[in-house]
Amino acid sequence: MTDIGSGAGVADWRTAPDQVRVFLKDVVVDLSVGLHPWERHPERPTRLVINVEMFADWPLPDGGFINYDHVRNRILGWAGRPHVELLEALAEELVSACFELPQVQACRVQVAKPQVFNEAAGAGVELFRRRPQS
Repeated sequence: MTDIGSGAGVADWRTAPDQVRVFLKDVVVDLSVGLHPWERHPERPTRLVINVEMFADWPLPDGGFINYDHVRNRILGWAGRPHVELLEALAEELVSACFELPQVQACRVQVAKPQVFNEAAGAGVELFRRRPQS
């Protein structure tokens, strides 16, 4: 899985002046997710590892901060929810949660299943989005 601590894959962040990157790394939650028949048993949820990065101009106005608890609570709230077929749906939900924070100008969300295939360290989806211009 991508080392979220390095900022790899977000080229414009490294070249943009005065930016802040706030992140949640390797948040773990178990829920019923996937298209495969073996993933559809609610009594055996799938372990997910979630990484989120949020980008904003620095310094934030009025000495503010990006409250990552908002996104963390959204992730932890997934436990026990009804079956979700696609990781993309969960990633989109987290992108929306990131943009509920007004300071966030861009975000990167990674949702991975580390134990889905024996021959792979993980499988998942990653989205990078910029806040839509109003």
